[in-house]
Amino acid sequence: MSNQKGQGAFVSGFSKKTKAEKLDWISQQFNNPSQALEVLHNYNHNDQALQALHDEFIENALTNFYMPLGVAPNFIINGKTLTIPMAIEESSVVAAASKAAKFWSTKGGFNAAIMGTEKVGHVHFMYHGDAQKLITFFEKYRSSLLASTDEITHNMRSRGGGITALSLVDKSDAISDYYQLDVRFETQDAMGANFINSCLEQLGTTLKALAAKHPDFSEKEKVIEIVMSILSNYVPNCMVEAAVSCPVNELLASPEDSRLFAEKFVQAVRIAAVEPFRAVTHNKGIMNGIDAVVMASGNDFRAVAAGIHAHAAASGQYQSLSKAEIKDGIFRFSLRVPLALGTVGGLTNLHPLVRWCHELMGTPNAQELMQIVAVAGLAQNFAAVKSLVTTGIQQGHMKMHLLNILNQHQATEAEKKAAIAHFKDNPVSHHTVANLLVKLRGA
Repeated sequence: MSNQKGQGAFVSGFSKKTKAEKLDWISQQFNNPSQALEVLHNYNHNDQALQALHDEFIENALTNFYMPLGVAPNFIINGKTLTIPMAIEESSVVAAASKAAKFWSTKGGFNAAIMGTEKVGHVHFMYHGDAQKLITFFEKYRSSLLASTDEITHNMRSRGGGITALSLVDKSDAISDYYQLDVRFETQDAMGANFINSCLEQLGTTLKALAAKHPDFSEKEKVIEIVMSILSNYVPNCMVEAAVSCPVNELLASPEDSRLFAEKFVQAVRIAAVEPFRAVTHNKGIMNGIDAVVMASGNDFRAVAAGIHAHAAASGQYQSLSKAEIKDGIFRFSLRVPLALGTVGGLTNLHPLVRWCHELMGTPNAQELMQIVAVAGLAQNFAAVKSLVTTGIQQGHMKMHLLNILNQHQATEAEKKAAIAHFKDNPVSHHTVANLLVKLRGA
């Protein structure tokens, strides 16, 4: 590959360079090195200590990649009024969540409940021998396996958590000679990834050592191969439910409009339950709300998304995460999602804005944060489906997107003011905005 600008030159020992050396090298990959450096410097913190903190979050850090942080006020969750922080770049998400919060604030607000908090991990290993002998071996040494983790689990156990279950799983019908140690955990207010992985690695080490000395194993059976020891981001028993409900005739201004809206809303959610093409987009709307709060709270939104989408496909067909029904004159809309979140450890203690967001939410514990996040997802979903079955999704979305389009066209403040007034009663699109700017600039 030729070493042209923008293609990326090969570099050796990049991680060992100082930050200044990294910046110098990376700037040379651009046609205008000084301009490239200026962009990076513009996103550095003026506070050098704060910037140094951010630089240590990841390897090869060059600057900060900002996401807008907004808030959605007026949420009532289990009778408590809350303002929810949301970190996201999509223009209409915070507005939609705020609108849904206000809508349900006059109808009793949101209810949320924890269904379970169990997390899971596995020691994946290969055993070449008689399955019944392995089962007997496991039952004999089960307590020894658990005891080998005592030093790791001591502090967690003192807080009420730790390993809650350990079992042997035969997966040899899927892959020849493949078995698992299935381990269940409670991690209290920590997300617990490092804790879980440390326990699993110790269990794997102990399993291998015990097998090597087991007198009833043949020489082949003594050699247990640990493939990997790792937590799972699929946590079907770490579940939270959020819901809203009210009499159908109180949904909109008139009973007739309310009934038609409720019926259409329920049909829309049912479609997402049976049509995967719709379900993916339906659930993406839920994740707009969930991811934004997960990110603002300093949690791992990739892990959360992976677990939630696995849950959506647990039946064998990908389907809607939310449900809607009309029963005995009551409209009910609900959501159940698996959420493994933490309020201690990781960025929650290090990132100043993450700490700020936790304080805004009343410094929730992990279970309370699970409820807040689930509610944000349900609110976002309600707002999206409501728009879809009434005015259509683009009317509100494009109006929120208007400023982005104007900024793309480098509109002046006067042009922005005129455009906002014009599009108050007119449809927004890239074409109509461009045409208006041509007229304004030609006037």
